[in-house]
Amino acid sequence: MSVAIETMKRVRLAPEFADVRPVELSGGMQKRAGLARAIVAKPDILFFDEPTTGLDPITADAINDLIVEMVKELGCTALSITHDMPSARKISDEIAMLHHGKIVWRGATASLDSSGNAMVDQFVNGRAEGPIQAVV
Repeated sequence: MSVAIETMKRVRLAPEFADVRPVELSGGMQKRAGLARAIVAKPDILFFDEPTTGLDPITADAINDLIVEMVKELGCTALSITHDMPSARKISDEIAMLHHGKIVWRGATASLDSSGNAMVDQFVNGRAEGPIQAVV
């Protein structure tokens, strides 16, 4: 069995999709194909940029599960940039919040809700009022 097909199976993509163009795949399938491309080389670090954007909550959770599973299986580090708080909470051990290109808070995911940082609190709770001014 080819490495490509085996990797597709690891991210729950059926082999019959190997020759399908990306535009013909659903959003969730595209995300899984991207994950397969990323893990095929067994990297030490995986980078994700908004891995669940555009997905319904159920598919997003399935992608989060795959990310956690692949990181454990590969024994690698993952870095994800996301505004999706359920995703961030599920896939991370540690979170850093950036504002204007600077880290304004960093800590364990478990301490996110008690960070003591007004910007983190505003962002996590999705409030327009607070130290971060929305640009409309």
